[in-house]
Amino acid sequence: MKLFVACLALAIAAATAAPTDSVVHPKDLPKPNKIEGRITNGNPAYEGQAPYTVGLSINIPGGTTWCGGSIIGHTWVLTAEHCTSNAEAVGVHFGATWRTNSIFTHWVGRNDIINHHAADIALIRIPHVDFWDLVNKVELPSYNERYNDFNGWWSFACGWGRTYDNSGLPDWMQCVDLQVMPNHECQQTYGSSVVGDNIVCVRTPEGKSTCSGDSGGPLVIHEGKKLIGVTNWVSSAGCQSGHPSGFQRVTYHLDWIRDITGIAYY
Repeated sequence: MKLFVACLALAIAAATAAPTDSVVHPKDLPKPNKIEGRITNGNPAYEGQAPYTVGLSINIPGGTTWCGGSIIGHTWVLTAEHCTSNAEAVGVHFGATWRTNSIFTHWVGRNDIINHHAADIALIRIPHVDFWDLVNKVELPSYNERYNDFNGWWSFACGWGRTYDNSGLPDWMQCVDLQVMPNHECQQTYGSSVVGDNIVCVRTPEGKSTCSGDSGGPLVIHEGKKLIGVTNWVSSAGCQSGHPSGFQRVTYHLDWIRDITGIAYY
């Protein structure tokens, strides 16, 4: 009985342990003077690998910042609210593999940005774009999948964020394979106040992660190629710390997306 009580006490202590780390939006990590780099420890994307990925040049008071986004329809891009909350205008760069060499760009104003406010996710209304090999949409999970947590599924993220903490100038889009992990496991690092039902976390072994410049970009499952996450945060210890990275869970927001855009899969 004493042994049972001791084990139970240890279990309770583990369940209530304080978080061991905190989070930061990738775009807010300390960085050099210029927009930079790529996903950390990923691989160069081949042309057309992620035709739904767009680069976002975001004009904010006092300057410009860079984020990613995903085309989800002919007139809609999905991104992170922390990218667009103070935006005065956004340049949406389509079909780029080399970041500064997009096929075309559309600029939109503040009236075309719909921020969620209660969650770190946002929509950008864009002029109609036609789809082809290098510019195309990514499908959302269907309503039949809304309760799928995708634990253990392999996914990949693409973008132009840093290749490593404090890396240099940007060039080619990078993609990295990342495995979805259970939220209760991610909560051991960041706590339940950070990792709620609206968050999907991924493991980042060997420093493979999203990083500065990747905010708002896509997390897509390999099986079915559906968008399950929007890049939200990384460990405040750095992109290469090995601690989980967090994404806004797309299935949690299917109703919100449908109500604004009319886009839904059944």
